[in-house]
Amino acid sequence: MSHDIFAHLRDRTITALRALLPEVPEEALSRVIMEPPRDASHGDMATNAALVVGKVAKMAPPKLAAELAAALKDCPEVEEAAPAGPGFVNLRLREDYVRGQVAVVLREGEGYGQGAAKPGSVNVEYVSANPTGPMHVGHCRGAVVGDALAGLLAKAGHRVTREYYINDAGAQVQALAYAAYWRYLQALGTRMTEEEYAQLIPGGLQYRGEYLIPVGQALMASHGSSLAVEDPVHGWGMSGPDLWLAPVRAFTVAAMMAEIREDLAALGVQHDIFISEAQLVRDGVLEKAEALLDSQGLIYRGTLPPPKGKLPEDWEEREQTLFRSEQFGDDTDRPLRKSDGSGTYFANDIANHLHKIERGFDALVHVWGADHGGYVKRMQAAVAALSGKRVSLDVVLTQIVHVMKDGQPVRMSKRAGSYITLRDLIDEVGKDAVRFTMLTRKSDAQMEFDLDLVVQQSRDNPVFYVQYAHARCRSVLRGAGDPSLESLAEAPLDSLTDPAELGLIRRIASWPRVVEAAAAAREPHRVAFFLNDLASDFHLLWNKGKEDTTLRFIQADQPAATQARLALVAATAAVVRSGLRVMGVTPVEEMR
Repeated sequence: MSHDIFAHLRDRTITALRALLPEVPEEALSRVIMEPPRDASHGDMATNAALVVGKVAKMAPPKLAAELAAALKDCPEVEEAAPAGPGFVNLRLREDYVRGQVAVVLREGEGYGQGAAKPGSVNVEYVSANPTGPMHVGHCRGAVVGDALAGLLAKAGHRVTREYYINDAGAQVQALAYAAYWRYLQALGTRMTEEEYAQLIPGGLQYRGEYLIPVGQALMASHGSSLAVEDPVHGWGMSGPDLWLAPVRAFTVAAMMAEIREDLAALGVQHDIFISEAQLVRDGVLEKAEALLDSQGLIYRGTLPPPKGKLPEDWEEREQTLFRSEQFGDDTDRPLRKSDGSGTYFANDIANHLHKIERGFDALVHVWGADHGGYVKRMQAAVAALSGKRVSLDVVLTQIVHVMKDGQPVRMSKRAGSYITLRDLIDEVGKDAVRFTMLTRKSDAQMEFDLDLVVQQSRDNPVFYVQYAHARCRSVLRGAGDPSLESLAEAPLDSLTDPAELGLIRRIASWPRVVEAAAAAREPHRVAFFLNDLASDFHLLWNKGKEDTTLRFIQADQPAATQARLALVAATAAVVRSGLRVMGVTPVEEMR
């Protein structure tokens, strides 16, 4: 576990509170936080300790803040402690303690920021795209956010499993099979037109992209003409679906999943496990979930009120099998089975979550598109019911991405037929630019992915700006003969006194807190924001060295100061690498 200066000073604060108020309950102490003050001029840290504890201890928070500040002044790390406002305490740290964090980073290298091992295990499910075609830009954002979040949780000390849930049991997959069969008939040389075929199948031809042409050809190579019938008009026509639908569906889903895995690998995403919805259905997991809920009295036959906004005459009242999700915080009870007895989409999702719970996970995290926002409460209700409220479910929603070039929306992909594919994007700007850029906005905010900006070498491009900071660090260290982190960790640091140097160290030392806070909030974009700020601090110091020669990193006549600054540069590079690894981005050694 890395030394977290915020956690360390929080521990000091709690120790002081226990000495001042021996009877203070632990629950009150658990609400004590230590964070950077809103105004940097107030110091390095601020705590709400007197506010949250004073009320419980029936002591005026300003009075407790004054006593707590007096106690914290005796801490060896603290230069100044002062009460502020209605009960806050601001702390300013001793400069030698701040400087000492450089050696801490150098001893841990890229491992700096690693949290202590947490109890339990976390399942992160993300992407989970229907296997009906190539991955598109919408899938890309969810893939990056989910993968970075999994990496962030692991960095914070959680045991993480990355999971992909294959939606291969619904009507969409059947429609895909009919579309693949059309490409199979084409491979055989049918003279039937696409529209003639569309009129023969239920729901029409839904998937018309060129990506299914190789699947049709592979089906012909595997099955020959055995899945079709000779037709005097068209040459080859459709045989009975009972003969071919099941094998074509299985073959096509496997082909699509192979392509999806290739796309994900190109993005640097690798899941630990793939779970098939169809397999869960075959294994009877839904029936098992229903039996479990029924044993708790949570399933009944009934009718639901009309949805909001519908007039009564528009509403068809019908009896269904319902789950009492309202008991667990949902807005209304939810149907598990339709009036004809078939399972709902929600029912199969319940089976998926029971499967996760039975595998022993203590926390579930899903990354969904923003259009699934209304689905969150019912799924959380189901998880609470299935697990006896033991397992938590957090849902991270991702908004739409608009891809732009030359100020205009990018044209659709010809191969996919109706959208921009993930592979299009990677081929255009590269994996690392895609991943970093997708994390430069909070996931539930819409974003424009500007193809021109992400390849631009300017301050406005955060991908370049952060990578340039790392490349500059590496350039300095190579120029100094690439000293080892171990040797630099022993360098005396007294000469690091400039405000820009100390500001950079403070930023570096906040990395463990960023990891912990971002993981707890399920917000991997905070890592990108932190790296951008860290890069800004480093570039500021670099530019000051151009104007003030005494701040340059390497000075032949000042060996001690040079070693200290090389230590700071190496620590900066290590933390940039640590952050980029969490994001799944490869740090560059030099910029071309």
